[in-house]
Amino acid sequence: METTGRAGVQAVTADAARKVDGYLMAAFPWYGLDEAFTGPRWLMQVGAAADGTVEHGATGHGQEPTIRVETAPDAERFAIVVTVASRPVRRSADGTGVLEATSVATAAWLAGSGLLSRTWPTQMDRSLRQDWLDQQTMLAWELADDLGGEGWSALTLPVDGVPTPFRYRESEYGWVLAGSAGDGPGGVHIGAYGRGMSAYGLGFAVVKDLSVYEHGRRGAAREDARADDVPAEGVTAD
Repeated sequence: METTGRAGVQAVTADAARKVDGYLMAAFPWYGLDEAFTGPRWLMQVGAAADGTVEHGATGHGQEPTIRVETAPDAERFAIVVTVASRPVRRSADGTGVLEATSVATAAWLAGSGLLSRTWPTQMDRSLRQDWLDQQTMLAWELADDLGGEGWSALTLPVDGVPTPFRYRESEYGWVLAGSAGDGPGGVHIGAYGRGMSAYGLGFAVVKDLSVYEHGRRGAAREDARADDVPAEGVTAD
């Protein structure tokens, strides 16, 4: 599987600076839900290589998920969009290794593991959750490595208004999808995961104003919001 490598990228949080600063350092565009989504938006965190180069990050939409065991999974409504820079095979910053190329599989892995990190199955003892998380995370890795397998289906959703193919799967914990947008050095891979919001009616677009996410504001009102529980016209799945 082509991936950035789990050890080659580290999370950058807002401990020493505004969270938005990490997003502003990226040399690629960030994606989020398009303006049809009118709910709250918020920043999560970015992942950067050892030399500080931002490689990926995520934007949140809806209700910020929790992992409290007492929170019923179906009570949460959120969709998180992961943007991954399109990178070729390259040397690591310290010259001691090689970072593999990023791909749709990279976005699928990040989305799948992200969903799991925000899931705590009901009736599970606290002492068992880490073992469960390790097991499920390995399964997510294997699924991301087989996007053409029967565990995935095809789904077409708009990206900047253009119908774009994605790979999609559902589980009892939520849904995950992954695809690509743009070509060449400016291209990115898009992953997304969520719960309580149907993926079938979503659309993605370049984030033009990060302050909307930085301050947790709602998107511009639109009467034709597509994030309903039924497929929107023109959206296909098989």
